Amino acid sequence: MDRGGMVARYERIADELRREILSGVHPVGSQLPSEAELAERYGAARGTVRQAVAVLAAEGLVGSRQGARRIVLGRVRSQSFAELHSFAQWARANGHRFGGQVIEQCRRPASGAESVKLGCEEVLEVLRLRSLEGEPVLVERTVYAEWVAAAVEKLPADCESVTEALYASIGLVFAYGEHLIDAVAAGAVDARLLGVRRGSPLLRQRRTTTTHEGRPVETSDDRYRAGSVAFSIRNSIGANPLARQAGDLRFER
Repeated sequence: MDRGGMVARYERIADELRREILSGVHPVGSQLPSEAELAERYGAARGTVRQAVAVLAAEGLVGSRQGARRIVLGRVRSQSFAELHSFAQWARANGHRFGGQVIEQCRRPASGAESVKLGCEEVLEVLRLRSLEGEPVLVERTVYAEWVAAAVEKLPADCESVTEALYASIGLVFAYGEHLIDAVAAGAVDARLLGVRRGSPLLRQRRTTTTHEGRPVETSDDRYRAGSVAFSIRNSIGANPLARQAGDLRFER
């Protein structure tokens, strides 16, 4: 299957503009070409260009001010929730050197909560360490549903993108995700893997992902080293993808 055929036109335009910003073609403080100029350059409708630039604004790469040329803000490691991308897809699109390594994995009975979320009695749990520019930045604890476990087990331990590998091997598309974000203190394992002191603050993202049909694929607890990445959320008075929830005051080990 041709993965390129699944990418929307505005995404391809956003990818090219992002690469130009990260490589310095459009320096920090400079103005991005106007929508009319970009539309002519890419042979695209202005609405398509507007969508592409909105993606860059959501990532913090350009200013979000309307009615004027966008100003290039910089090279912030900002991951947007406007679209569902894996860590590897985000890192590659932003021009970062990245890697991944499985530390442990095992099959085990699903807990009560996992059974409800994933709809199965057995799961595959994977502990994976991710890096950016050669530095450890993320510990992933991912629990996969039984129906996809065999395909995950066949992947090499240093697989860069599980999302892309599963699409290539079994045609699996991660279509929908629910994300919860909070902060936790680093326990002994996280501290050792990320090279920080025990008790250091970590940014945690918990997510559950499903297919287009709503079939649960995975649930994950991802913990980022402080200062390694930021999340951006673009909303408006009519659309607010971010919701606040009361935090869990218990400390984690």
